[in-house]
Amino acid sequence: MAWKMMQLLLLALVTTVGSAQPRSVQARMDLLNVCMNAKQHKAQPSPEDELYGQKNACCMANTSQELHKDTSRLYNFNWDHCGKMEPACKRHFIQDTCLYECSPNLGPWIWQVNQSWRKERILNVPLCKEDCERWWEDCRTSYTCKSNWHKGWNWTSGINECPARALCRTFESYFPTPAALCEGLWSHSFKVSNYSGGSGRCIQMWFDSAQGNANEEVAKFYAATMNAGAPSHGIIGS
Repeated sequence: MAWKMMQLLLLALVTTVGSAQPRSVQARMDLLNVCMNAKQHKAQPSPEDELYGQKNACCMANTSQELHKDTSRLYNFNWDHCGKMEPACKRHFIQDTCLYECSPNLGPWIWQVNQSWRKERILNVPLCKEDCERWWEDCRTSYTCKSNWHKGWNWTSGINECPARALCRTFESYFPTPAALCEGLWSHSFKVSNYSGGSGRCIQMWFDSAQGNANEEVAKFYAATMNAGAPSHGIIGS
């Protein structure tokens, strides 16, 4: 069963990125408790007492604090590019970014990239289905002008603005389904899982940290499956 799941995961990866070049043997083995090689990440996870008592985090506490601003200095990205985003919607984007910046449990889905601002990214992280559905439901009436937020913005002013001729419409217009939002928003950083939170088979954006980090078990499962004989990560262009 584990190998069948791994085959499905690899098929999704190949479908998304095409051909890939293998990373080093050491990089393939270091799948647990690791940080991405990206703009804001630490080299290694470490405790952050001011970050809700996290015993291991890939971000500094001030990084998390900055992410809660409407226009963060980390990337100069403005959530309110089509008018004020609803608070119920914005909280999902903050949580999504905190997961990306701070989680040490994304190792099985880290890929090398050739980008000026980062050397690694996540790809096809299995996001728990209810997290995606809730994200879409809370954002469907907010507004945006793009279906892929990774690229194509007008950065002339120093912050992201809608490109010429891009119309501000509801999220539901650009993302007609939960999967369209969660998978398309950041160029397939996530892939919507059929599993629910607590299954140990999907990454949760939301969990009660007082009960421990639910994503540790998930990372261990996929890391064990990959190290049991799956091909390595690769290098992709975007």
